[in-house]
Amino acid sequence: MHELELLVVGSANADLVVGVDRRPGAGETVLGSDLVVHPGGKGANQAVAAARLGARAALLARVGDDAHGALLRESLRAAGADTTGVLVGGAPTGVALITVDPSGDNSIVVSPGANARLTPGDVRAAAPLVARSRVVSTQLEIPLETVAELARTLPSGTRLVLNPSPPAPLPADVLAACDPLVVNEHEARFILGGDARSGPEEWARALRELGPRSVVVTLGADGALVDSGAGAVRVASPRVAAVDTTGAGDAFTAALAWRLGSGDDLVTATRFAVRVGAAAVTEEGAQRSFPTAEDLVTRLPAGPGPGEGADG
Repeated sequence: MHELELLVVGSANADLVVGVDRRPGAGETVLGSDLVVHPGGKGANQAVAAARLGARAALLARVGDDAHGALLRESLRAAGADTTGVLVGGAPTGVALITVDPSGDNSIVVSPGANARLTPGDVRAAAPLVARSRVVSTQLEIPLETVAELARTLPSGTRLVLNPSPPAPLPADVLAACDPLVVNEHEARFILGGDARSGPEEWARALRELGPRSVVVTLGADGALVDSGAGAVRVASPRVAAVDTTGAGDAFTAALAWRLGSGDDLVTATRFAVRVGAAAVTEEGAQRSFPTAEDLVTRLPAGPGPGEGADG
């Protein structure tokens, strides 16, 4: 029944990237490097990341009938992702404006474009594609009502993974459908209303009390924490030299969702995902940095350990 291990429902953007010596403050102008354009967007990033790892993955998204949309569709096809759910038209392709400093940290502003036109009706029309998928992963760079429709209409036996980025208030029925909810510290604190609890274990427990069946908290260089109701489990990250953290959280979530679709339990899937996220920060760009299975061998030390990893 499930021909796809993963369906990603989300955004597709052109990433316009400029390197800077330091990111500007309010009212400040800084000079940067030459502009580079990469295919990106959280939805497209996850579909490409999973496909590069070997997943049977598809994307439901909307792009413009323009050069940026063509770039995105070609990147998906080149990675081996199914593009039958990529809809064309309605607005120009979304754009992300990204600055990256020498440490690899980034700041991002997104103009949604066609992503804002991915509607609940598009989700209903894609019901056959959703039904073919063991796991559906989504984010919040598309309208919240579209995510809510996806959560409400998810077929029995299909698992929902949600990364609420950029963070927004989530309806109770959306939270209840998440298995897992994947958050970084900023997203966790937003959903908890700025709750200053002492650490990731407390955040995960408090988030689970809001309804998700399970929670994964990404911890950047420190890996991730998993809470599925049987106690929190820390998963360490390999030590790497970070070059660019753009898209690393997407690579992590894609790997996690794919391995869940392949039958792994949540802790095992997270152990794999932290390695994928760590490998992704060792090269520049988003999709171009995403590792294949072979890259996990060549870019990373033999086993996980404390050190730099994915910026969730």
